[in-house]
Amino acid sequence: MKIAVLAGDGIGPEIIAQAVRVLTELQRDGLKVELESGLLGGCAVDKAGVPFPQETQKLVTEADAILLGAVGGPQYDTLPRTQRPEQGLLRIRKLLNLFANLRPAILYPELANASTLKPEVVAGLNIMIVRELTGDIYFGEPRGIEQRNNQRVGFNTMIYSESEIRRIAHVAFQTAQKRNRQLCSVDKMNVLECTQLWRDVVTETAQDYPDVTLSHMLVDNAAMQLVRDPKQFDVVVTGNIFGDILSDEASMLTGSIGMLPSASLDENNKGMYEPIHGSAPDIAGKNMANPLATILSLAMMLRYTFNQEVPAQRIENAVKKVLIQDYRTADIYESGMRQVGTVEMGDAVLKNL
Repeated sequence: MKIAVLAGDGIGPEIIAQAVRVLTELQRDGLKVELESGLLGGCAVDKAGVPFPQETQKLVTEADAILLGAVGGPQYDTLPRTQRPEQGLLRIRKLLNLFANLRPAILYPELANASTLKPEVVAGLNIMIVRELTGDIYFGEPRGIEQRNNQRVGFNTMIYSESEIRRIAHVAFQTAQKRNRQLCSVDKMNVLECTQLWRDVVTETAQDYPDVTLSHMLVDNAAMQLVRDPKQFDVVVTGNIFGDILSDEASMLTGSIGMLPSASLDENNKGMYEPIHGSAPDIAGKNMANPLATILSLAMMLRYTFNQEVPAQRIENAVKKVLIQDYRTADIYESGMRQVGTVEMGDAVLKNL
């Protein structure tokens, strides 16, 4: 199993290092994986002048899966848009056709008090957000900034084809079949024709999945309901921009964005796996970052791309055990717990693995 490792920027190298330690331990136990590192994001701009160099394009194309840390940093904000680290992330998704983004939002019982919502509101939370990742306003054309009537005008195009909607709908319905057979599709059909098509196609696709109960919700209401009554949701499917926002909102219900992994898959389940948090440059190099989301991303990789359920469960069980044993990085720390750094949390996971 060939895995491309892209540490990226900020805390990326620190959290990736702990995930690689876990993979190395699994290798000793017989898991047949090959790791090769590459550059993506700001580190690639620094060394190669572009956020997604040709060498990295070749590496990720030939790999079976990609493990990514994080990209970006304030020092790159003044660069031309084509050179910014985030462009590398968008391009790798497009190159590999990683159209289906799976983001679980799970509240571990030991972290119920870490959520900003009351424990009784979030206890037992387990949501899967399925986000379309290669279309919508992030990729739509035309786009740009130009002069009109003696002033600057910025414009982007929200656009979806029927086939793009239908393929992400299939992923969402199949995900719901593996869970509680409840799917909520989120759109803004009352004002956006693009998302009226979204609702129509998702409704049509539902005919192929009579065992799944489909509901629809407008995105503004969905944002409110995630805070008011998040446990009403099981699987949520939505477009790129709405999914970007709602998945980050859902992540904070769990107590920390540092706990949540993600998978971005193509039609054959080749995937890129990454924590959903950013590069956190303010704590980079301080041994403070939470590596658990990155380690849990490994579990998703083993499950979705490689069909290796046993080592995936081993990783997840090890993470549960370190939480039961009260190990906490700063983002999830509570009084009386054992506060540890990035490396020490990695040590605890390996000990429990």
